[in-house]
Amino acid sequence: MTTERISMIRERLEKTFAPQQLNIQDESHKHVGHASAGGAGHFDVEIISDSFEGKSLIQRHRLVYDAVDDIMHTEIHALSIKASTPSETSS
Repeated sequence: MTTERISMIRERLEKTFAPQQLNIQDESHKHVGHASAGGAGHFDVEIISDSFEGKSLIQRHRLVYDAVDDIMHTEIHALSIKASTPSETSS
């Protein structure tokens, strides 16, 4: 189930943002026994995309949540997001 959920998240984020980099980690094991999760997972997303240029942190998070809206609360219980632009990550 974990790889299916990651694939669902990856598909939506790649389609929406065409990211230069995308890392998705399943962190559900850290939340075992979290009753309100209802079987949905906890995920950590690091995404780098030109789509975030000129956007505030809140706007970036909203865009990511919008991209996975159809699977929030069914497949995803919690989503930790680090959304950056390529210029913010280059040295």
